Amino acid sequence: MATTENSRTAPEAPAPETAAFADRLMGVLNDGMLALLTSVGHRTGLFDTMSTLPPATSTEIAEAAGLQERYVREWLGGMVVGGIVAYEPDGRRYRLPPGHVPALVRASGPDNLAALMEYVGLVGRVEDEVVEAFRRGGGVPYSAYPRFQEIQAQDTARVYDAALVDVLIPFAQGVTERLHEGIDALDVGTGHGHAPIVLARAFPRSRFTGLDQSAQGLAAGTAEAAQLGLGNVTFVESDSTRIPGTYDLITAFDVIHDLARPAETLDAIAAALRPGGVFLMGDMAASSNLEDNIGHPLGPTLYGISLFYCMTTSLSTGGAGLGTVWGEQTARRMLADAGFTGVETHSIEGDPFNLYYVATKGRD
Repeated sequence: MATTENSRTAPEAPAPETAAFADRLMGVLNDGMLALLTSVGHRTGLFDTMSTLPPATSTEIAEAAGLQERYVREWLGGMVVGGIVAYEPDGRRYRLPPGHVPALVRASGPDNLAALMEYVGLVGRVEDEVVEAFRRGGGVPYSAYPRFQEIQAQDTARVYDAALVDVLIPFAQGVTERLHEGIDALDVGTGHGHAPIVLARAFPRSRFTGLDQSAQGLAAGTAEAAQLGLGNVTFVESDSTRIPGTYDLITAFDVIHDLARPAETLDAIAAALRPGGVFLMGDMAASSNLEDNIGHPLGPTLYGISLFYCMTTSLSTGGAGLGTVWGEQTARRMLADAGFTGVETHSIEGDPFNLYYVATKGRD
């Protein structure tokens, strides 16, 4: 018997695995948009404002934050359906649940995860250029990221202010005491120079130098140091492979794996350390082996930021383009190649991105 149009077999339901994966991708799409909305909440100060208010209308929140109500109302809608903000239909009032506040406000310091969402919008700016680099090779230059140093300075300052003096420096045994006595220290890839400024305030007898290629970043550091009246911190504009002078302590936070010539930089750091000197390095908390990073709580974020920034900016200058090839195994090998001994690693709560290395240079 011929099959008629009305008797055609209904399409088969998708396999459970297919349906589950489609649901997951829908979640990815929603969470991607939610990340951008969260970034907006951080940048505009809406989370900080709402944390001080009782349940309030969109008009009241906008007035308190000094923002346009129509934009605030639409943003609040996304926050409500995304499960970040609570909503009371009777009265159309919004509130931040108390349990959400620590992860959303600036006052939380390193616990403020909303600040990290700014990276999503930043890397999204260069998607077209990165797609083109897939086809032609090369990379996207640092100049294509106008706010990167500002965002990174804000991000890392949360950790420096909370932990640099009392947690990170003590990882290097005896260095705290030496800093109190008075030594020379250098921060490579200092950006806005906040790390040496924090140390200069804590250890007035020591002398600190911040080195970077960004004149804009160094200007920000110089201005902050002047505002604080610090006479024991200076800034030098130079390539990381050409380090002037010698030092007892050298630091480099979240910078080595980004560089065009990381091996040469580590060689320069080793050469600039005085006998018995210490190198304290904070860098990507991941493995050099892909299989070890499966299940990493920030795995997609690490690979995403690497592809859209770390790797491509290095490749844009003909550099190594390490990206996520850098990891603990590669870091240890490169430190050993540069002549460092006794490498130790540490991690700290509130900084899931970095592993901290203490590498010593043997006395001659």
